Amino acid sequence: MSVLAIDAGTTGVTALVVEQDGTISARGYQEFAQHFPKAGWVEHAPEEIWQATLEATREALKATDEDAIRAIGITNQRETVMLWDRETLGSPRRAIVWQDRRTADLCNRLRADGHEERVRELTGLRLDPYFSGTKLMWLAENEPHTWALVESGRYAIGTVDSYLIARMTRGTYHVTDVSNASRTLLLDLEAGDWSDELCGLFGVPRDALPELVPNWGEIAASDPKSFLGLSVPIAGLAGDQQSALFGQTCFDEGDSKCTYGTGSFVLTNTGSTIQRSDALLASAAWRSPDGEITYASEGSIFVTGAAVQWLRDGIQIVGSAAESQAVAATVSDSDGVVFVPALTGLGAPHWDPQARGLIVGLTRGTTRAHIVRATLEAIAFEVRDVLDVMPQLSALRVDGGAAANNLLCQLQADAVGVPVERPKAVETTGLGAAFFAGLGVGVWESTEDLRHTWALDRRFEPTSDRSAADAAHARWSRAVELAKGWAE
Repeated sequence: MSVLAIDAGTTGVTALVVEQDGTISARGYQEFAQHFPKAGWVEHAPEEIWQATLEATREALKATDEDAIRAIGITNQRETVMLWDRETLGSPRRAIVWQDRRTADLCNRLRADGHEERVRELTGLRLDPYFSGTKLMWLAENEPHTWALVESGRYAIGTVDSYLIARMTRGTYHVTDVSNASRTLLLDLEAGDWSDELCGLFGVPRDALPELVPNWGEIAASDPKSFLGLSVPIAGLAGDQQSALFGQTCFDEGDSKCTYGTGSFVLTNTGSTIQRSDALLASAAWRSPDGEITYASEGSIFVTGAAVQWLRDGIQIVGSAAESQAVAATVSDSDGVVFVPALTGLGAPHWDPQARGLIVGLTRGTTRAHIVRATLEAIAFEVRDVLDVMPQLSALRVDGGAAANNLLCQLQADAVGVPVERPKAVETTGLGAAFFAGLGVGVWESTEDLRHTWALDRRFEPTSDRSAADAAHARWSRAVELAKGWAE
């Protein structure tokens, strides 16, 4: 028995075939384009995401017995919002991506009108362009002709998971789960349902939103004419970071993980308790078929892996993301160079959408190796900033593409002062989607079965010289203060 997991990320789609023992037997990957129509704006073409999903899945299925696939699990970039025609499934405009900063002024307006405390009370979030609600409000105010078709019921609203399920089922299902819904600013976190009050505040018609379903169970079924001949239950759903928490088998209260992707996201399982914080976010982690919600505390960092991608594509000083480790290892430190990758503002714990990236400490002796190493150090420091406002950990589990970088993992352990544990399977976002789906159809009977699939690859011990680590972090903190408010 196997499960097909689809991980629709920010820069590409990964398809994994996961076996009953938790091993990955096949994979496919397809990138899609990033669109930047204005400074601070980030968009994706829905059709390009769908085509990437098809291509990645085709590749994964080449070496797979399709008859053995029992279920499909989907995980996705979360706060990105999409519109599509309920009949044709075509999209009237590009998706507004979670990284997009266009609603900063709108957030300020809502804050000035005194709405932030009530929003935080209901959602566990804050008013920030990161989240979906202000993106939808922006569309209503700036694209009234499009929005009129939302209000009339012709266009559906959803996150990427909702869109993919609509495409896979020929528009039969319009659904999402609480982990994605809890990032929209439209979900009453305690009630676990869409809030009429919040829909009214942001001007979003509730009827346009998807139905909320559990994270596992037989949620929908793929249509073979739409999805590569597969007629399989869609039995697992989750936003990417909650999926990674599940994939890391962080089932107990206090368990934590850090995922390195386009951004980095530190999540701690808080059980049945919603832990509210000015610096961190509270979200739904998952909801079981019996309705019980498990919550998480989250530190969301907007740009980490995307900073390495910028080195490759923006200033072209590395040929690939993998090359960053080799280049950075040619120098023993960054020689005082600090890179603050606030390329789309700063997330947790700083929350400054007007911050912008900067590189300081340059001298005539600075080389590309120093800048590349400063980039890896920045990722480690950003994670430390989040962990500094969380309860002390005994160890940090890491995953995501950049977790394969041994130098980064060692820098991370040195920065935070606790061991960093990397599992053998670092694609835990996709694994989490597979685990949800497998639970939904009985491939695994319980979370206890899933614990046995986790295996340690390597444990990175922190340096004993905490004074040097603290001094480097203090230099980083000075640079962060310089980056704040730059766009103002």
